[in-house]
Amino acid sequence: MSVSLKAKIAEVFEEPGCDKNQGKSEKERKKGCTKQLSPGAAAGGCAFDGAKIALQPIADVAHLVHGPIACEGNSWDNRHSGSSGPQLYRSGFTTDINELDVVYGGEKRLFKSIREIIEKYNPPAVFVYQTCVTALVGDDIEAVCQRATEKFGKPIIPVNAPGFAGPKNLGNKLGAEALLDYVIGTVEPDFTTPYDINIIGEYNLVGELWQVKPLLDALGIRILSCISGDGRYNEVASAHRAKVNMMVCSKSMINIATKMEQRWGIPYFEGSFYGIGDMSDTLRQIAKLLVKQGAPDDLLDRTERLIEVEEARAWLRIAEYKQRLQGKRVLLITGGVKSWSVVAALQEGGMEIVGTSIKKSTKEDKEKIKEIMGDDAHMIDDMTPREMYNMLRDARADIMLSGGRSQFVALKARMPWLDINQERYHPYGGYEGMVELVREIDRAIYNPVWQQVRIPAPWGDDGETLGAVLPSAQPMDYLTEVAAKSIGLTPEEVPS
Repeated sequence: MSVSLKAKIAEVFEEPGCDKNQGKSEKERKKGCTKQLSPGAAAGGCAFDGAKIALQPIADVAHLVHGPIACEGNSWDNRHSGSSGPQLYRSGFTTDINELDVVYGGEKRLFKSIREIIEKYNPPAVFVYQTCVTALVGDDIEAVCQRATEKFGKPIIPVNAPGFAGPKNLGNKLGAEALLDYVIGTVEPDFTTPYDINIIGEYNLVGELWQVKPLLDALGIRILSCISGDGRYNEVASAHRAKVNMMVCSKSMINIATKMEQRWGIPYFEGSFYGIGDMSDTLRQIAKLLVKQGAPDDLLDRTERLIEVEEARAWLRIAEYKQRLQGKRVLLITGGVKSWSVVAALQEGGMEIVGTSIKKSTKEDKEKIKEIMGDDAHMIDDMTPREMYNMLRDARADIMLSGGRSQFVALKARMPWLDINQERYHPYGGYEGMVELVREIDRAIYNPVWQQVRIPAPWGDDGETLGAVLPSAQPMDYLTEVAAKSIGLTPEEVPS
C-alpha cells in the first residue's frame, strides 16, 4: 500500500462526523485504521467496488478501471441507477492489463486508454479507478492522470481505492475523497439562488430521486448537485455554492458533508425519503435550514401547505392496503439508513417489525431504530441464513424484505420475499414511493402461489407415492396404456 493511500485512509478514519471512530481512544483509533484485512474480510464488496458504485452514477463522465477485465465485469452496472440524459456511465471502460503489463507496468496502457476515450467520446472528465493488481505492481495513477490532464485539457480524476485497502464502506469514503481533492470547488455555477441544495449519498436507484425532485421543484428548491445519482460532472464540481447539504446515507459519504461545512460553511443534516412522516420531516428540515441561510421566510409556510396536501393524498391511497396489512410481521434484512427509515414506513403501513438488520448501520442509525421501535427493538447484527430460515419457517414473520442474496432463504421457507436493496425494480422514495412499497408488499403476501407451494408433495420422504400417481409396481402396463391411447388402440391391440 502506497504512503499516500495510507495517509488518505488514516484521514478518512479521523472523520469528525463518524461517531464510531471518535468514540475510540487515540490508540484504538490508530490501530483500527492501520490493521490489515483478514482473508475474506472484503467479501460482499471491496474498497474498489465501494468507490465505483459511489461515483459511477455521475452519468456524463467516463469511468475507466485500471486493472484486469474481471474487476470491471464485477463492478459494472451493479446498481439500477437511472440517468435523465447521458448514458456514458453505462459503458464499461477498462485497461484490461495482461501478464506483460504486470511485469513492465501498465502506466503507458493507462495513458493510451485515456486518450482513446477522449478521442472517441469527448466526456467532460474521466475517472480512473485503481485496482489491486495495478496498485501492487506500483502504477502511479495520480501521476498519469496529472500528465493526461495537462496533455488533453480535461480533468482526469484518479480514484485510488484498490480492493485490498478495505471493505466497501471504506471505498465509498475514498471515492468521496477523490471528489473533494479533484472535483468539488473547481467550477463556478452559471448562477445561484437562495434555494440551492446538494443531496449527498443519493444514487437515484430505479429513479427514486425523480420521485422527490417534483416536490422540491414545487417549492422552488433547486438541486444544485446530487452526489452522485443522475449527476453531472460540472454540477458536482460547482457543489460548493449550495446553501444546504442533505445526507441521505451517512455511512457512505459523510466526509463530503463535514469537509464542505469546514471549507465553505455549508450546514448539513441527515434525512430520509422513505415513509410519509420521514419525507415530510425532510422537507421541513430543508426549508428550515434554507431560511437560516437567507431564503425568504414564506418558504416555511409553502412547505407546510405542500406537506398537508401530499400527506392527505398518500394516506388516502394506502388506506385500502393498510387494512389488509394490519398486524403483518416483517423481517427486515438490510442496513445503513434503510435499517430505520424503512421501519418507519412499514409501521405507517400497519405492519409489525420482528427484526431489523444493523450490520451496516452507524451509531446514529441504531439510536433512531430505538427511537422508532422502542427499547424492545430487535436489532440483528449478523443473522445467518439458517437463523433467517428458522424465523420464517416458524411463522414468526409473514414476509422478508432484504437484498437479492437472501431471497433464496425465504423461497426455501416458502415465505413471501420483497427486494428492498439496490437490485430492485420499484422505487420506494417519497410519498409516491410509500404507496408503491405497500402495494408491492400486499402483492407479495397475498400472491396465491404461496398457497400452492405449501401443499405437501405427492410423495413421501421414502420416495414412495401417496396415491397421486400409479404405483411403481406396474410401470410398463401404465406406459403401454398411455402409448396405446395416443394412437387410438386398446392395450390388447398393441404388438408385444
